[in-house]
Amino acid sequence: MLLVKEDNKVAENEGRAEKRLTHIAIIMDGNGRWAKLHRLPKFAGHKKGADAVRGIVEKCADLDIEYLTLYAFSSENWNRPIEEVNDLMGLLKIYLTKEIEELHKKNIRISFIGSRKRLSKNLINLIEDAEEKTKNNKKLRLTLALNYGGQEEIVCAAKNLARKVKEGSLDIEEIDEKVFSQNLYTNDMPEPDLIIRTSGEQRLSNFMLWQAAYAEFVFQDVLWPDFTQDSLLSAINEYYKRDRRYGARH
Repeated sequence: MLLVKEDNKVAENEGRAEKRLTHIAIIMDGNGRWAKLHRLPKFAGHKKGADAVRGIVEKCADLDIEYLTLYAFSSENWNRPIEEVNDLMGLLKIYLTKEIEELHKKNIRISFIGSRKRLSKNLINLIEDAEEKTKNNKKLRLTLALNYGGQEEIVCAAKNLARKVKEGSLDIEEIDEKVFSQNLYTNDMPEPDLIIRTSGEQRLSNFMLWQAAYAEFVFQDVLWPDFTQDSLLSAINEYYKRDRRYGARH
């Protein structure tokens, strides 16, 4: 049996060496289905999902998780009905307006990955203000993947590298996995140790495709608005049962 300790370590009855979980990434799925199940409009599902975020952020901070990345809005989500897109963006604006001061008090840093090309000027200003206000906080780095697509991120990195080679500031033979990673949105973050997806779906949906190379995956049959701190602990305990070999034979 595995027991999550408050300092983000796991004790095992057999005495296996303890290992640390640094970065959790979550694909928050199921808001719409939750609303449909409760015969409510989709907005109610998204609002309930936003409420769930608060408890997960708090628990990760309590457990000394250093990085938490949440898939908030994909580049494909623009294809949803305009009313739903507006609701999602409105909720994000509310979150950035009301929650930032509390995050700041708790020493939590917030950052964003993804393209900002299609975001409103007002939203971009809120994002920049939140990043600036919390940039020196150390307790937890909360990253929201907004207008994010893993394939687009890789293409952007390839273009950046091609541009540097063309300019003569980079030799093509210098390009390796490390150099490529330095050109991704996540260049100043470690790769995720654990990726959680809710709602029972078992796919990445264009999320952190490069970074997920050696992540452990936990798929839970719970809709995101019903995802609790206990759900998080269950996923973490599952992670600690895994033997991470990184391609090596033990």
